[in-house]
Amino acid sequence: MTAKPEILKLTQVTNSRLFHIEAMDLRFSNGVERRYERLRTGGLGAVMIVAINEQDEVLLIREYAAGLEDYVLTLPKGLIDPGEDMMTAANRELQEEAGFAARQLSHVRQLTAAPNYMGHRLEVILARDLYPSKLEGDEPEPLEVIPWPMSRLPELFTQAAFSEGRAIAALCLVQQLQTRVEPPLVSRETASI
Repeated sequence: MTAKPEILKLTQVTNSRLFHIEAMDLRFSNGVERRYERLRTGGLGAVMIVAINEQDEVLLIREYAAGLEDYVLTLPKGLIDPGEDMMTAANRELQEEAGFAARQLSHVRQLTAAPNYMGHRLEVILARDLYPSKLEGDEPEPLEVIPWPMSRLPELFTQAAFSEGRAIAALCLVQQLQTRVEPPLVSRETASI
């Protein structure tokens, strides 16, 4: 296996409230030196929740996506706050964005997006045994919650408004888990919150 490149220098390029861009001067094992730019990732990561109700429907949300300048369908998601583990963050985000909490939460897998340019990690969490519970979130407007039958995922994947790659990947992973017969995921039963 090739050794990781040596980091020669890290330089802050610019900062905003959300983004920190830095230049990385690297030397590869063959002696080649290159400068890369990346979005520096801080914090504890994020969660995306695949919440499935008793009717075998996944809870989608409709929210405004500034990057696309339009409303999109996606899954509840958010940052892991200081002092939280991923399961606590997932249950909090589910309550803030969809108005439900879960008694059963299971870690599905970690996803990355554009790893050549950023180190953002997203934990996919499966939420089951849902019950109504609403927490105040940081959304600027109420989010519309849309229950979608798991049996109709192929139709969802054709909807122009449902285009977020991480949400598509999360649903495909959960769908695959539901169809195979293997030992269950590591799960944490949550107490009533």
